[in-house]
Amino acid sequence: MSQQYVHQHTSPPGGGPDGEQAAVRRLRQEVDGAVHVPLEAAYDTERQAPYAADLDPRPVAVVMAAGTADLVSALAVAREHDLPFAVQSSGHGTKADSTGGILVKTGHLSGVLVDPERRLARAGAGAVWGQVIAAADPLGLAPLAGTHGTVGVAGYTLGGGISWLSRPHGFAADSLVRAEVITADGRVLTASADSHPDLFWALRGGGGNFGVVTSLEFRLHPVAELFAGAVFFPAERAADLLARYRDWVGSAPDALSTALLLTRLPEDGQTPAALVGTRVAGVQVMHDGPAEEARRLLAPLLRAGGRPVLDTLRTGTFGGIEMGGIGPAHVNLLDTLPDPVIDILVETAARPDSPVSSVQIRHWGGAMSRPGPDAGPVGHRTARFSAILDARLPEVEEVMREHTAGRAFLNFLADPGNAVAAYTPDDYRKLREVKRAYDPDNVFRVNYNIPPA
Repeated sequence: MSQQYVHQHTSPPGGGPDGEQAAVRRLRQEVDGAVHVPLEAAYDTERQAPYAADLDPRPVAVVMAAGTADLVSALAVAREHDLPFAVQSSGHGTKADSTGGILVKTGHLSGVLVDPERRLARAGAGAVWGQVIAAADPLGLAPLAGTHGTVGVAGYTLGGGISWLSRPHGFAADSLVRAEVITADGRVLTASADSHPDLFWALRGGGGNFGVVTSLEFRLHPVAELFAGAVFFPAERAADLLARYRDWVGSAPDALSTALLLTRLPEDGQTPAALVGTRVAGVQVMHDGPAEEARRLLAPLLRAGGRPVLDTLRTGTFGGIEMGGIGPAHVNLLDTLPDPVIDILVETAARPDSPVSSVQIRHWGGAMSRPGPDAGPVGHRTARFSAILDARLPEVEEVMREHTAGRAFLNFLADPGNAVAAYTPDDYRKLREVKRAYDPDNVFRVNYNIPPA
């Protein structure tokens, strides 16, 4: 399928009320999916970004795309009427406001196909990781999926995508092999290593800046059985555990992925009732290998925690183990864990009045830090740790500023106007050049925006 749209104004720039009404009429004539507008019951439900409580978007219309043709038509209408254009899948990564524009939702483009012989999956723009895992897991295969099955495949992958299997296999973007993309001029292109390679490079970490991705094809990885879960210790052991963790990770093989979690034990079916709400320091683990090997590798670290209060480590498939995660309100990338960082994180997590209820310090490295020669512009691959907090505190940010050099990871970025922090200077320059080639008017700007050069 290939369509092209030439930009020309048919209404006053900015639309205005008359232009907005004309845009809605066009959408209802040309789009097969539902079109919701203000004062309709479904509008207030569909306009919301479900994981961005601080946003209250009020787009001119919400288009429930039924297929690629609807996306092409909605984009053409937005351009003709000079209305902002926004795309939303699951809504997990939504940070930019679509007020005054056309918001297109891709939830109906959710098909998933798995090719077990080639170890590939193809997912529509509205698919979520739970669907891919359900299709791949019985075949002994796993995607480089996000923490929760409700996370959208497209936004997560285009932003880089860090998985519990990223240390052995790299970022999710590194496993992308092909994407169908609608560019700003309305063309439907296939981007791959052999077709529009500059666009393909930019998509693998550059977010939604270069077009509307309608489907993705990516590699799956053979993972028959994993040893995973967590071991929790009294919160008083947090400082000792973190200090030991800082040194211990240097000996961890790529097959072993870990994180330290400072939190309260949840009511999740695994936690005994008597321990629910107990403040703990936990070691989260996913090992692509035998349980005995994992226990041996972990022993020096776990000794620093003393006697555990709960051990949920077990053998299972990727789809059968729930690792959990925390909402990334404040994220920093670090090369080490200096004492001031350990002190502020432990103190913040322990304070009874702290707005921070959970802190996760995760080990990066492995295959993430060894990109191939044609790898995309994913984040800052040299980072060794990420520190994720579920709330922001000025005192934490002040300490972190001294040790992070302002680096960020696109999937975790809180400020949609600060995309530059997610890239190296050279990659950011190249991304702006690709943006100029495929979207010189910055049509795709309601996102973590990268302006054209």
